Amino acid sequence: MNKIIDAKGKNCPIPVIMAKKEIDSENNNFLIEVDNKIAVQNLKKLANSQGFTIDLKEDNSVFKVHFSKNCEDETNECEACNEILDGLEEDKKNLGTWSIFIGKDTIGSGNEKLGKMLMKMYFYTILESDELPKSVLFMNDGVKVPTLNDQAVEHLKDLQEKGVEILICGTCLNFYGLEEELNVGKVSNMYDIADAMKEATKVITL
Repeated sequence: MNKIIDAKGKNCPIPVIMAKKEIDSENNNFLIEVDNKIAVQNLKKLANSQGFTIDLKEDNSVFKVHFSKNCEDETNECEACNEILDGLEEDKKNLGTWSIFIGKDTIGSGNEKLGKMLMKMYFYTILESDELPKSVLFMNDGVKVPTLNDQAVEHLKDLQEKGVEILICGTCLNFYGLEEELNVGKVSNMYDIADAMKEATKVITL
């Protein structure tokens, strides 16, 4: 085992993303520590999907998940490893043809704090995925995300740097008095946002 990853205190999908980064960097023998059973189950699914074996130990409510894969040929001729590495160039954050529409500043209904945290985690997950959206569109209460959700803003800035178009409804910013609070994206209008929806092959609405 050549690396120990501390993912304690991190909610899914962050532990899975951290483990996937090790796999993508050709690390076939590492341990990741988590402190919740949901993360353990999702790590097991990742291991199975990538051809890894798992050794699990629990120590004082900390789950130690050991990923391993045998590759006898150290010159990187291992077929199983090469299958994982195949197409890495295509995986480098290609822009898709789909869009995300955000009409509120939380995901789901119920606890507001949880909903805002889920919004932050959603954009982190999108940022780490193989294909990025063509655009992210904010209207109504959704304009509070690129203005008031600092952690989500950081992920949106990274998406913007990778070519994702971020459009924010100017009328909505004005309604909430948030014109001066905008931290990322382009102030837009109904026409441009509707046009972006029409051009998208699909629109995911949160």
